Amino acid sequence: MNNRAYGTLGEEAAAAYLIKQGYRILRRNFRAGRLGEIDIIGMDNDTLCFVEVKTRSSDVYGTPAQALSYRKQAAIIRLARIYMQNSRCMDKPVRFDVIELKMDRAGNVRDIHLIKNAFQE
Repeated sequence: MNNRAYGTLGEEAAAAYLIKQGYRILRRNFRAGRLGEIDIIGMDNDTLCFVEVKTRSSDVYGTPAQALSYRKQAAIIRLARIYMQNSRCMDKPVRFDVIELKMDRAGNVRDIHLIKNAFQE
């Protein structure tokens, strides 16, 4: 399985997990120009959540969340502001979450962990 398909399977599993946790999914794979992408945008009660999904097959190179660089965090924050302006939801409380997924290369999820408020603006 190539990396793109692997990541897509991880995002599918993450979205299903968030729904089970009570999130309402608003948007997936939000892009604005070349700034990057926000994997999942959802609501957790009245909080607007921007969720980065990190899928790995092992911890050999660190945990999945450790792969979320400061540069990627800054890009997510910029994209979140654009989404909020375009959607006219600047008055909502905001949170940045990360989902760590450990999945074998065949697509079987071994572990999933939600980190709420993983980083701040």
